[in-house]
Amino acid sequence: MTAPILGVTMGDPAGVGPEIIARACAERDVRARCRPVVIGAASTMTEALALVNSPLVLHAVKDVADCRFDEGGLEVLDLGNVDMSTLPRCRVSAAAGRAAYEYIETAVTLARRRTIQGIVTAPINKEALAAAGMTHSGHTEILAALSGTRDFAMLLLGHELRVIHVTTHVSLRRVPDLVTRERVLRTIELAQRTLEGLGLARGRIAVAGLNPHAGEDGLFGDEEKTAIVPAIEAARARGMAVTGPLPADTLFSRARGGEFDIVVAMYHDQGHIPVKTLGFNYDEATKRWVGLSGVNVTVGLPFLRVSVDHGTAFDRAWQGVANHESMVEALDVAVRMLEHR
Repeated sequence: MTAPILGVTMGDPAGVGPEIIARACAERDVRARCRPVVIGAASTMTEALALVNSPLVLHAVKDVADCRFDEGGLEVLDLGNVDMSTLPRCRVSAAAGRAAYEYIETAVTLARRRTIQGIVTAPINKEALAAAGMTHSGHTEILAALSGTRDFAMLLLGHELRVIHVTTHVSLRRVPDLVTRERVLRTIELAQRTLEGLGLARGRIAVAGLNPHAGEDGLFGDEEKTAIVPAIEAARARGMAVTGPLPADTLFSRARGGEFDIVVAMYHDQGHIPVKTLGFNYDEATKRWVGLSGVNVTVGLPFLRVSVDHGTAFDRAWQGVANHESMVEALDVAVRMLEHR
């Protein structure tokens, strides 16, 4: 089987994206399993390769059809939209936000044309996007808007947990209004689709409660009774193996122990905190992240999209010290999910 072509968006050029791409694409296992094409700026990637003393030789192209995929080469679809002599590094700028958006936009066009088999994204910065005049709050929302997708959800995959979210980048104050029967049911259905895509057609889905103790029978809130339970009952009627709503403070430990195959979380931090606590490891002695395991998948899109599960890390960008573990993992997950498709 021919290795899939993956479009790797460079992310915010002022952040760690270029560096982690340069490191990850030099890994032997990565190059054996896929054919990465960086969608970004050749000038930026040239500096990133030099920063990490990469053995790869950059090959800039204007069309994916011109990629060579030679041993020892790094293919870059050059949008030429970054001036590295003037770009402010390691901080927010409209120029970087605009460039990062253009990489995503190009990747979506290529994916919809089947020119690439999947998209793997380096981190973007929400403030930079806003400075550039973009109204979307993050990758998930941008990809959904560009592809005309209505039913989508954010999925986090770690070594020990799979978590899909009912709501993501909204204020905590808005979450209860967004936790409706329809939205919860739609997320459960996307969880089922995720499991099927991973070869687990009869996987076990656990649904977290929104409120402490899953509402304690209405004592701490009624969203469980009015929205979450009806959604679970509807999902069971459709043949899905769903349990809940369960108190979130113990649910993730149960899932980690093997009782469930995927967890439906109600809001961003409810799902992100356990995954990142298990996957991210910071060493105070060296002031470095020594572990950054975990990836982000947007479920429901008409194409595959996998991402690193961390941000632009301006405090560590362009110093040659960024951890590329999550990028390697994202490329690997993309290949594995394509195999199941």
